[in-house]
Amino acid sequence: MAKIISVTNQKGGVGKTTTTGAVAAGYKLKGYKVLCVDLDPQANLSFSAGAETEECPTIYEILKGEANTYFSIQKMDSFDIISSNILLSGIELEFTQTGREYLLKEALSSVKDKYDYIFLDTPPALSILTVNAFTASDFIIIPMLADIFSLQGIAQLSETIDRVRKYCNSNVKVEGIVLTKFNMRTVLSREIKGTAELIAERLNTEIFNTTIRSSVAVMEAQTNQLDIYNYSPKNGAAKDYMDLVEELIERGL
Repeated sequence: MAKIISVTNQKGGVGKTTTTGAVAAGYKLKGYKVLCVDLDPQANLSFSAGAETEECPTIYEILKGEANTYFSIQKMDSFDIISSNILLSGIELEFTQTGREYLLKEALSSVKDKYDYIFLDTPPALSILTVNAFTASDFIIIPMLADIFSLQGIAQLSETIDRVRKYCNSNVKVEGIVLTKFNMRTVLSREIKGTAELIAERLNTEIFNTTIRSSVAVMEAQTNQLDIYNYSPKNGAAKDYMDLVEELIERGL
């Protein structure tokens, strides 16, 4: 039975989609069966994986009940994926029925036993899609830049997680915060890391030991629709992401 993990932050540009893809691909390289679900209408994860987003059923059709979850899965080199497209952006207005928070959980119930891990790439907003992700998840991972704006956004994220725990999924756990595009040599980064540790305590979690370096190769890999390990296996960020995967496994995830 798969462990379901949301990778989330309502702030854009923090490396959320990059982290989802790199961690998922890392687990796949370790021999696990991995599925990613792209819940972002921008479909960046779908594009970077080389998945089809137009001429096939996506998570939008699945949530509307118009497509079967299993038959919507695309098998890519890096991981299996259920893609997204721009139609998903209208889902807030379309889905107003009672129980709409549980649509994703119900959709994934039929494929949970076919995977070891299911990673959910959430949109950069605290929307019904994010609530669906948290409701379906066992764990949450929060990528965060070492800057003051990222710290401000975590408080809002904490409130959303608390609401989901109260009304939809009391068992969801924030596994940790991972600092991305991180440069330990700067004074600001070190100071922000200290502040982030205090915020992690508020979320009853911790900062991962592994931090992720900034690297142009990460963007190049996504542009070429390859995971970072195949595109540039000796790259520093590739090493960092594999270290994160190993840290997660050591923690029992």
